[in-house]
Amino acid sequence: MTQIRLLASDLDGTLLRSDRVISPRTAQAMEEARQAGVEVVWATARARHSVHELAQSCGFRGKAICANGAVVLDLADGTPVITATTTIAMASAAVAMNRVRALMPGVVFANVGPTRFVAEPAYAALCEFADHHRHPHEMTLSELLPSMEEPLVKIVARHPEVPGVELYRATLAAGVEGIEVTHSGARYMEMAASGVSKASALAELCAVEGIGSFEVAVVGDAINDVPMLMWAGTALCPSNAIPEVQALADRMLPSNDEDGVASYLEELVGVKRATAQQ
Repeated sequence: MTQIRLLASDLDGTLLRSDRVISPRTAQAMEEARQAGVEVVWATARARHSVHELAQSCGFRGKAICANGAVVLDLADGTPVITATTTIAMASAAVAMNRVRALMPGVVFANVGPTRFVAEPAYAALCEFADHHRHPHEMTLSELLPSMEEPLVKIVARHPEVPGVELYRATLAAGVEGIEVTHSGARYMEMAASGVSKASALAELCAVEGIGSFEVAVVGDAINDVPMLMWAGTALCPSNAIPEVQALADRMLPSNDEDGVASYLEELVGVKRATAQQ
């Protein structure tokens, strides 16, 4: 049996229950895995501030891949220290946004930096708190995007009538040069610099730590998890994952509401303890 040294898990729909909290069982399983020598890494589309809040809620002190791979955080001391970013060139961002506007008239945008969120007023008007874990009135508003206030790591786009997944599929089919397009199951579509994904960030992190892909297990439920599911030696998904993800998984875990990731971590810890006693 291959020894798993690192588990990378998506958050929403995977590690988090449907109420968007980390259960006490999952928090305990992550800590016991850490003590047993299994590193747990979060891999999410979320931004720095909401990842920090989640980490504080459960005592997580590991690394987090955010913004679909464009930002990497180290939470070892309880604060979200940015250790790496991959930005989108402003010229590429402008071309991409114009391309999507032409493809889907009525689309609206927001720009995400390592610490800032700048939205067109029409974008903010469509938002609820759960969309970006910030209230619309807390967003910086600007009609002039792309924003130059901070390096740009992600572009989000949505349409008042077209679901996010349909906007993603139309954009993917049309092609946008210099941009990586993905979808996390949210009401909007996401774009990062070309080549950026959860998988690219995870591969770089593992290379630094001397961990091979065959020693890595990943868990995810949505389109933006596909690259890392294909990269890792062990691909897992909760039973609530979309069909495209289920088709890639080596094994299906219980659903997010049944603490599927926790059950797998408990299994890994049990194997390590049994091995140590032999």
